Amino acid sequence: MSAEKFYVEKELSWLSFNERVLQEAADKTVPLIERIRFLGIFSNNLDEFYKVRFSDVKRRILINQESGNSDKSKRLLSKMQSKVRKLNLKFDELYNELILEMARRRIFLVNETQLTETQIKWIQKYFQKKVLPHLTPLLLKDEIDVLQFLKDEYAYIGVDIKQGQSSQYALLEIPTDHLPRFIMVPEQKGERRKTIILLDNIIRYCLNDIFRGFFDYDELNGYSIKMTRDAEYDLSHEIEHNLLEQMSEGVNQRLSAMPVRFVYEKGMPNTMLTFLCKKLGISNYDSLIEGSRYHNFKDFIRFPNVGRDYLENKPLPPMRCADFDGYDNQFDAIRAQDILLHFPYHSFGHVTELVRQASFDPKVRSIKINIYRVAKDSRLMNSLIDAIHNGKNVTVVVELQARFDEEANIEWSKVLTDNGVHVIFGAPGLKIHSKLLLISRVEDGNMVRYAHIGTGNFHENNARFYTDFSLLTADQDIADEVRHVFGYIENPYRPVKFEQLIVSPRNSRNKLYRLIDNEIANAQAGKKARLTLKLNNLADKGLINKLYLASQAGVKINMIVRGMCSLVPGLEGISDNITIISIVDRFLEHPRVLIAHNNGDTKVFISSADWMTRNIDHRIEVATPVKDERLKQRIIDIINIHFTDTVKARRIDKEMSNRYVLRGNKKKIRSQVAIYDYLKHVEKQTKKANKRRL
Repeated sequence: MSAEKFYVEKELSWLSFNERVLQEAADKTVPLIERIRFLGIFSNNLDEFYKVRFSDVKRRILINQESGNSDKSKRLLSKMQSKVRKLNLKFDELYNELILEMARRRIFLVNETQLTETQIKWIQKYFQKKVLPHLTPLLLKDEIDVLQFLKDEYAYIGVDIKQGQSSQYALLEIPTDHLPRFIMVPEQKGERRKTIILLDNIIRYCLNDIFRGFFDYDELNGYSIKMTRDAEYDLSHEIEHNLLEQMSEGVNQRLSAMPVRFVYEKGMPNTMLTFLCKKLGISNYDSLIEGSRYHNFKDFIRFPNVGRDYLENKPLPPMRCADFDGYDNQFDAIRAQDILLHFPYHSFGHVTELVRQASFDPKVRSIKINIYRVAKDSRLMNSLIDAIHNGKNVTVVVELQARFDEEANIEWSKVLTDNGVHVIFGAPGLKIHSKLLLISRVEDGNMVRYAHIGTGNFHENNARFYTDFSLLTADQDIADEVRHVFGYIENPYRPVKFEQLIVSPRNSRNKLYRLIDNEIANAQAGKKARLTLKLNNLADKGLINKLYLASQAGVKINMIVRGMCSLVPGLEGISDNITIISIVDRFLEHPRVLIAHNNGDTKVFISSADWMTRNIDHRIEVATPVKDERLKQRIIDIINIHFTDTVKARRIDKEMSNRYVLRGNKKKIRSQVAIYDYLKHVEKQTKKANKRRL
């Protein structure tokens, strides 16, 4: 068998994941408005795919061309483009289906040709008052560099200004940073219907109001366009530039990075399309896509529900963790027992409250935290500034290279620095992806440390949609090693040893190999051997090969992989003992978990790291053991609930078929809802136990 058959190209596997997102839009059991929002999620994912995955393959092709090396990337690029075309056709089909479904419920998404006279008058007034002040056409003359104007995150209307047989062209940016994309149009009294129009279509209808009096023309026609740029950037590494200056420069460079995809509206004249492609420098390796009249579909993630409540998912309100009940402050609760939070089922307010209390607690001496992504208006970050004002030592490690969040992190870095926070930008060449918080507190004359180790970011908004684990512990062995991680970040060349934690790039590969080898040895000795993994992505060939060896030795391996999966399960004699499912539902599955049977003495780890080469060898990542038997069992129970899913689980197989797990005679189990119910029961039982304790 060819070695290629042992691994799925991660780019194709990623597209297979996005196909699962599209399946949610196709699922008639999903509420209608949520289905429309899944179209937005699919589109947003595809944008990121082009910025990162597609551009990386294109770059490899160009580099190999220059060096004269043979390269298989051209064939991969062709496969990617073919898959995207199929997905886009399905997307268009679903969009049309969902528009009709909305109309059946008397919700109408209309264009500029479907308005009543009364609505036209309202649209004209709205345009003059709200929209026109934000519109300035860019005339596409020969000397204009269009690449300097077009932004990655925006959709545009290309205007063909025709006079006789000649045309000149202009671009209008759809100003969604100032105005909503979806606008409710008033109905006549007594009408029991809701009408929504896109901002794009208001601009189309009022094109004459923009150009009249400035140009002579016979006809104006507008066509939507969108460009996606390469998200990588070439930073200057001159010695006098500090990292913050480099990153600011890098974010600016992204605005002028070369395009990798150009989407244009079907019906655009060939002369206009040729002109734009030449202006943008579209190459043979870029994706030129004929699309519908609506681009930047990611805005549909926020599509408004103007109908009945049943058109959206029933709310699952975040619950309070009862482990904090009955204590004067959060430190007393954590000192009494390790606490496990599972977002978004638990409120992220527990984390922000911990930092708020630390910001004024007279016993707290210092706070250390590392930031990868945070909310724009972050309560947690504001509490860190409050801590400085209260005389605490505060250190914040900011990862400036958090893709697509660089600009926000640069701004927070400046705000923190201006307020006296000690800001660190990490180690050169090592992106910091760990999720750590360390609070040092003097208790009875001794320094006691409290640690947070998580699988997700300190982002209040994301914590409402991403599932993640956070461990809060006063275990001094673990907390001390968290302190050493912060020291390692500041000086990655100083020798440091970790016994409790698995830390990339120091010991992750070796420790993970040893955990797998231990299960292999148990299987070979005739003992029960089992590995359970939950990951976002699995692409590292070294770890995949270890899992293949474990399967061949008889280790039973069950995995949940949300996104990319390069391992091929079910290969005869290679991966017969490996089963993989993927779950896509209302929340984005994000925790990384490893459960090793260990001959009955089960080991459970939660981690910030996926099993990709970058996470194992080129980033600072942290996994922690969960020692508390009660919490270990809780994680095992939650993972087991996922494996019982008969509604949202898909099989990962070598064909990337995305077939749903067959339900057979089993009852319907939707794991995310079942986990909510499970944790609700856990909290209820904990409250009862607390009453007996108090």
